[in-house]
Amino acid sequence: MNVAAVDPSNLLIQLEGILESDTLIDEVGFIHPTQFTFLSEDVPSSTSTSLSSVADGSLLEDDTIKSEPALCNSSDTFFLHHEHKLGISTLVLVQLYRAAKDAFMDSHRQCRMLSSSQCKKDEKLDEIASVCSTSFLNIAEIEVMRHSKALLLLSSDFGTAWNSRKLIVSKKQLFPMFMDELLLSALVLSYSPKSERAWSHRRWVIKMIAGKSANLPEIVERESELVKKIVENSKMNYRAWNHRCWLVSYMSDSQVLLELHSSRDWAALHVADNSCFHFRAEELDWDAMLIRLYVGRESLWLHRRFLSLIWMKHLAVDGQTNMFIKDELKLFQSCTIIPDNEYGEYQAQATFSATYITWLAKQMPESFGVVLKESSQFEALKLLLDQAEKRFLWDSLNASTQELEN
Repeated sequence: MNVAAVDPSNLLIQLEGILESDTLIDEVGFIHPTQFTFLSEDVPSSTSTSLSSVADGSLLEDDTIKSEPALCNSSDTFFLHHEHKLGISTLVLVQLYRAAKDAFMDSHRQCRMLSSSQCKKDEKLDEIASVCSTSFLNIAEIEVMRHSKALLLLSSDFGTAWNSRKLIVSKKQLFPMFMDELLLSALVLSYSPKSERAWSHRRWVIKMIAGKSANLPEIVERESELVKKIVENSKMNYRAWNHRCWLVSYMSDSQVLLELHSSRDWAALHVADNSCFHFRAEELDWDAMLIRLYVGRESLWLHRRFLSLIWMKHLAVDGQTNMFIKDELKLFQSCTIIPDNEYGEYQAQATFSATYITWLAKQMPESFGVVLKESSQFEALKLLLDQAEKRFLWDSLNASTQELEN
């Protein structure tokens, strides 16, 4: 079909019709035209239908469509909808986006105008006029919610659309509406897993319902499961892991322990994903095990710096400092051993351990720094830093230890 002949407003009607006919859609994707026909043929024909009937509402009374979402694969459409999955042809994305943006901005302006006029209305306004004014505003808000949903599925970081939804939902204070916001943002994250706006919106929803819903523990648990699902398919997703860290403040003690256990298993299989390690704390022994198991992974050494800082600031008690120093020097010594024919990764391991020890000596100059200089590892450290062309670290460390002696 000639795309130029397609009416963008009709495309928007079709999209919004699908979204309203199936509130359980959990994934959206954008399909290249070369794959569209192929995917259409893969879906059982018994569920196929034309979007024109969705647009005019005739499908709303069809019991089959209610139980099994329709596949929209006719020659005059650009959507695939099956088993709560929605595909949109990339051929019409630009036209569809413009139509959704125009519709949303129009309804947004109308809503603001009605809201403003209602606030300024004459106190003598009769009851009938007041009811009419409220009715028109409610209709405008429904339009804002409808068009903003379509727009956000096409442009995940459209801030005005997110904010308009917050304003309306916070005004209504209806629990089902808050749950709808979680569903929408999850749908956005299905195609844009690093959308800061979507993650932020989820945090806003949870803040709004905290203390008001007895189901908060279950909601938080599902939220954590969502993060697990997303990070499995979206590597190095700092925003997702940051969201999971934020969730901890809403978890019970048992949920926190479960989170630490489950994320440990995940992190052990994804040692290069530094974002995961921001989520973990206070696990020096486990981190040392991973360092020895996965040689030359810088993310593990960076995480160890974080763990060491936590230990020094919050966990160190009298009598434990000497043991901590002994363990770190022992780890350093074991990582400086480079087997024959294994130069690459083991050399990287030795370099990472040397920079870590240098950093640690600067954090604890009066204890770790002094012990290090008196140990047999001091010269080995100098050699490693020279080989890694990081002599400046050695000079800095040496100068700081000399100041302590003086």
